[in-house]
Amino acid sequence: MLKGKKILIGVTGSIAAYKIALLVRLLIKNGAEVKVVMTKAAAEFITPLTLATLSRNPVSIDLASDSGNWENHVMLGRWADLMVIAPLSCNTLAKMATGFCDNLLMAVYLSATTPVYVAPAMDEDMWKHESVKKNLQIIESYGNKIIPVNAGELASGLVGEGRMAEPEQILETMKKVLIPVTELTGKKILVTAGPTYEAIDPVRFIGNHSSGKMGIEIAKVLKTKGAEVNLVLGPVNGNFDLDGIKVERVESAEEMFNACSRQFPEMDIAVMAAAVADYTPVEKAQNKIKKTEDNWSLSFKKTPDILKNLGNIKKDNQLLVGFALETNNEKENAKNKLQSKNADLIVLNSLNDTGSGFGFDTNKVTIFDKQGNEWGYEMKSKKAVAEDIVQAIIRSLHV
Repeated sequence: MLKGKKILIGVTGSIAAYKIALLVRLLIKNGAEVKVVMTKAAAEFITPLTLATLSRNPVSIDLASDSGNWENHVMLGRWADLMVIAPLSCNTLAKMATGFCDNLLMAVYLSATTPVYVAPAMDEDMWKHESVKKNLQIIESYGNKIIPVNAGELASGLVGEGRMAEPEQILETMKKVLIPVTELTGKKILVTAGPTYEAIDPVRFIGNHSSGKMGIEIAKVLKTKGAEVNLVLGPVNGNFDLDGIKVERVESAEEMFNACSRQFPEMDIAVMAAAVADYTPVEKAQNKIKKTEDNWSLSFKKTPDILKNLGNIKKDNQLLVGFALETNNEKENAKNKLQSKNADLIVLNSLNDTGSGFGFDTNKVTIFDKQGNEWGYEMKSKKAVAEDIVQAIIRSLHV
């Protein structure tokens, strides 16, 4: 299953190092090519000979070998498709957080151009120490991915959190990273994200606080599932990694309506995650409006209802997903929207949930389908919420 994939394993000084023999064996059985880099402390727990025999490659420990040859840490870091440091000791974690480079493993890590995953292993009190938490946050900010620890019996004899993930769990994580998940291969999917700005005059507008993060994360997850994704994106700030996603930038509700109406007939799925203005000024002033009156009023008209329009023209083989941001009677309003817009799924989030809604990196949603099913989720990162939403979409395709 991992045939042709190159895995670089970094082993540090922890009793959990003995489990790496099984991890290497599992990777080899799955067809991967494996190389191992160890710290000197790790060699106290498991012999280099064991891992060299199982991996069928020499194990690297020092920057220079006994024969005086230099170990090319740069090439090791570039060789792999994926690097995993397991077990990750508290000591090596601190070095990764600070960039301290005093051994071959750290030199390879700092030279790596491949994704790096870490599987921490330490006693519960160490695991819960504030400095460890901070260092984990730091290495995550560098782009490293953390494989969650398990709870159970620890080397100290205590029972608690801090056990390294089992080799089978680490293997499954690698498979998810290295083997493309293609449930949506061949599907064309339209996603909207961000706010719309409704112009009052050349310098003023009516808008909302949408950052576009939720819709963008959905688009990115859909892409990883093999879909061809078209993103209609309102005016948002920030640099987003949208490689492989076709992006059309719009400003107003009318522009978003026109873009969606044009693209939807060719789509298999549409996910309407944008926060579209409900009203727009009847007239837009051609010049900046001067402050001359004590009171000033505007006349508004409804903007085109994008979700309802797509629901009206939706074919039987198309799936339509809407969003409902509510402040009261949340579930009732979301279910009514599901029916009135002829959508297949509605994603509800409430401004009454702290950490949910505009401007946050987290969200809490409930998903309803037209068969009457309801799925509630806890507060999560918007990336994790996007995964839940995409899984609901995939599930609906098979109903």
